[in-house]
Amino acid sequence: MINFNGTLLDSNTNLLEQNRGFLYGDGVFETIKVIDGKILFFEDHYFRLMAAMRIVRMEIPMTFTLEYIEEQILTLAKSNKCEQSARVRITVYRNDGGFYLPTNNTVSFLIQASVIENPLYSVNENEYEVDLYKDFYISKQLLSTLKTTNKMIHITGSIYANENDLDNCILLNDGKNVVEALQGNLFMKMGNRLITPPVSEGCLNGIMRKQILRLAKKETDLEVVEQIISPFDLQKADELFITNVIRGIQPITKYRKKEFAIGTAKVLNEILLQHLGIN
Repeated sequence: MINFNGTLLDSNTNLLEQNRGFLYGDGVFETIKVIDGKILFFEDHYFRLMAAMRIVRMEIPMTFTLEYIEEQILTLAKSNKCEQSARVRITVYRNDGGFYLPTNNTVSFLIQASVIENPLYSVNENEYEVDLYKDFYISKQLLSTLKTTNKMIHITGSIYANENDLDNCILLNDGKNVVEALQGNLFMKMGNRLITPPVSEGCLNGIMRKQILRLAKKETDLEVVEQIISPFDLQKADELFITNVIRGIQPITKYRKKEFAIGTAKVLNEILLQHLGIN
């Protein structure tokens, strides 16, 4: 089942013929994690979604309250029997009409929910190799920080990673600085400093990024900074890891010829679990 505008429908329902999200990438989305019937970091997700809709000039319905969206997500998760551990995506797109210029700015939404086999955050200690993806670059602009339905760079980068037996790729911006990984934000530990690129570099304004920045500042002795990272810095790092709300923290063990430790990722994962009260 899927939730389309508050109505449960069979997932085979065809909604694409005039769908602007499909035709033009005219949509924004959130990927959300549900554990034990609770949406993790829901207020952060909700306000990021509302901000994205405002930025792309979508009309926010009066019904789009925090309570309404929460109810729609949990109702679908329960219907799909995955409220104990679910990956949920809510996509909001501008309604049919027009070409590049829409005939109106009203929206529809679509929610999908599926089971996650390993719901608790844990650190995968297996080898995880990355490299740079340089076929296309992310622009240093506000749109790059949003989760829009135009993810062609991430798609082609994922194909490149698969073709080259890599677990992930690191994306660069048009200034040739490090931005993020294909599926999340990037953190670098160098000495006693924990560094991540600022949002102004074009990286996603990630929900898990926000949690790790806050917890690392509050619960560790690390100097936590947002600053530009060049590709040359990566090989000088002691640790690299990726963050997103579904996986949590994913350590990078190898970048080109450099291998990395994973100790800080493990410490931050324990702090995260304690904060959530799920360990």
